[in-house]
Amino acid sequence: MTAASFAQILLLLGTTALVVAVFQWLRVPSSLAYLVVGVLLGPHTGGPVIENPEIHGAAEFGIVFLMFTIGLNLSLPQVHALRHLVLGLGTGQVVLTTLVVGAAAFAFGLSPEAAFVVGAVFAQSSTAIIGKQLAEQGEEYSRHGRLAVAMSVFQDVTAVPLIVVVPVLAVPSLRVLGESLAWALAKAVLAFVLVFFAGRWLLRPLFHAVASRRSAELFTLTVLLVSLGAGGLTYQLGLSVAFGAFLVGMMLGETEFRHQVESTIRPFRDVLLGLFFVSIGMLFDPSLMEGTWQWALGGAFVLLAAKTVLVAVLVRATGIDLATAWRVGLLVAVGGEFGFALLAIALDAGVISQLTGQIVLMAVLLSMITAPFLIRYNRVLAEGWFRPPPGGEGALSAGPGVAGSPHDHVIICGYGRIGQNIGRFLEEERIPYVALDLDPQRVKEARIACEPVYYGDSSERDMLEAVGIGKARLVVVSHEDLAAAHKVLHHAAALRPGLPVMVRTRDESHVEELRRAGAAEVVPETLEAGLMIASQALLLLNVPLSRVARRIREQRLNRYLLLREFFRGDETFSDDVQSQDGDRLRAVPLPPGCRAAGCTLAELALEGVVVTALVRHGVRELAPAPETRLAEGDAVVLFGAVSDLDKAERRLLG
Repeated sequence: MTAASFAQILLLLGTTALVVAVFQWLRVPSSLAYLVVGVLLGPHTGGPVIENPEIHGAAEFGIVFLMFTIGLNLSLPQVHALRHLVLGLGTGQVVLTTLVVGAAAFAFGLSPEAAFVVGAVFAQSSTAIIGKQLAEQGEEYSRHGRLAVAMSVFQDVTAVPLIVVVPVLAVPSLRVLGESLAWALAKAVLAFVLVFFAGRWLLRPLFHAVASRRSAELFTLTVLLVSLGAGGLTYQLGLSVAFGAFLVGMMLGETEFRHQVESTIRPFRDVLLGLFFVSIGMLFDPSLMEGTWQWALGGAFVLLAAKTVLVAVLVRATGIDLATAWRVGLLVAVGGEFGFALLAIALDAGVISQLTGQIVLMAVLLSMITAPFLIRYNRVLAEGWFRPPPGGEGALSAGPGVAGSPHDHVIICGYGRIGQNIGRFLEEERIPYVALDLDPQRVKEARIACEPVYYGDSSERDMLEAVGIGKARLVVVSHEDLAAAHKVLHHAAALRPGLPVMVRTRDESHVEELRRAGAAEVVPETLEAGLMIASQALLLLNVPLSRVARRIREQRLNRYLLLREFFRGDETFSDDVQSQDGDRLRAVPLPPGCRAAGCTLAELALEGVVVTALVRHGVRELAPAPETRLAEGDAVVLFGAVSDLDKAERRLLG
């Protein structure tokens, strides 16, 4: 690296830090700050200029990691769950906006290809701006808020085929264009099939093997290798690197490693995505705006007005009240980051001219500047036309039509014996929880039993954010790692002041220290440590004292059955100093052709073990009846001594 290159990097970092700090103080989205940095340091404005080509090359990976993250949060089961309301609304909005705006652009003299690009760019909305502003206003779980966020996420997904299609639009011949599009889509299908089967058969075993090494460095390297490797595969097929990253993200989104992968990739994504926005800002040429600024202003008006009206009409057509429909339209009207990505691809491919690109870029920027005000006053603007019906502000329940995130739940840090005890009590009380553990074998068995357990380091700030600490009711640190517990307390105080955190400790020597660090309750481990933590957790969750006492009494009468049921996992990573000969849980999946398929539990006569749960089609049933008939694909959760478990498993599998 030359001295000049190093000076340019320092200039870029210093300017970015200053501008981002100012924008955050003004409560303006950081994406706009990066765009401003690009304008200030670009070649079209006075002052210093960043010309390092390596920076522009690295910026391209920002959109790659963004697509990878979107894939993580939109796995195939979630796409299937969104197939009704949001899928229909999202498809209609993107298609109609592209057609309406594209037709208008074509009427003003643009070529069909350029008009299509303008329509596709205007069809995108900023999930980051919408989600951030709604969260600040406390409207992210409202009816209109959920619909708007879900639709904007779906728009991000529609950018995937657009990324495939836009580069081939520069082909001059209509016949060749059709052939190129068909060939590009065929290669996209081939890439999906390759990544799908590779992900199904290779990714989970690979990450289990990597996680078992307990090395954060190796895990990070593997995440980068997998995401960029999939991108390299699609690049070799003539498609974009971002498309491959999205596909492999979808595959990883179905595994128990999803949250840890997202936490690992987030720093790379944020920094490189910031560089991407800087590179977009560098495209802005103020000299080209002389005499065309009115076109940019008109474009911003068309973008906001067209999307507001189209979305409101589509939402109203589903039977939702008119006021909510207009509020959703106002939220989704903002332009989006992927619009910049599509615009950059179109400019590189020569599909759109530089002057038209400048006008479109400025129009999207103006819409994003206006967006926080539209979102903040969406209720006032909607009620200016329509009075909402009673109950119109009710939160939309998370169902198959709307994507939601965990809320009002408990976060369990560590899923050993104590963590699983707490999970059992919470499950009986129907209180949602999410557990994190670093033992891949234990996580694997718990996932087979359909328990909400993920591989992840709970002492990482990003990990706690990924499992929804901002909406949690309680955090329970059930492991005995004192240093990690202090990190959890520190991050919880920063992310969610006032959130109660309960901590387990081996003895009383650290009780006061942990309380001073912010722990609401510190429970030293004794003979009844698991019972005490579970009962205190229920009390902090406002479960009636009489019911808690009854639960505890039942467990004592049953000789602490629940307190002895747990997945051992890999004894190397166990946080319990116990004999390896004790009773334990074991989840046994039933493959095709196994002996137990078609038999009832009574007919199998599984001696020496207790069937504590049955998982069928992702639904977990506690204490199944003896007459329950098993089927291929079920997972049977057994409890007993190791020797009895081995015999029962052989009997089940034959």
